[in-house]
Amino acid sequence: KKTSALIDGISEALSLEVESQASADVNAQAIPMTSIEVYNISESMTIPLAKSDDKDHYCLVSVSFSVNKDHPDYATYGSDYSSQESLIKDQIRDVISQYTIDEAKANQELIKQQILERVQALFNSDLIFNVSFGEYMFQ
Repeated sequence: KKTSALIDGISEALSLEVESQASADVNAQAIPMTSIEVYNISESMTIPLAKSDDKDHYCLVSVSFSVNKDHPDYATYGSDYSSQESLIKDQIRDVISQYTIDEAKANQELIKQQILERVQALFNSDLIFNVSFGEYMFQ
């Protein structure tokens, strides 16, 4: 009975995760290309990674965000986020620096999702609906 309950719990959690990701994909796909604006963080970022061995490792990343121009909050925030860029970079740094080099290499999509959640919380809006990496290199 305990094993069955555990398996049911795990199945339910996995189902919720799949449904959540599927609904996010549907929302992003529902936005027409003419309504999407891309905001690029002005410079690539070099972020120290969590230690996994005796060496220091870094991630070089350039980040861009997809913005829905038809979103009601677009009138408030517009298309220029340069005044909030240091706050956005801080969120990116916080997320990526939690990972070791191996974890960061293996979890690129998870990292993008975590950055997106942090930025959406920062703006208290889902105006920004996608995160993209131009560069994503490690040393």
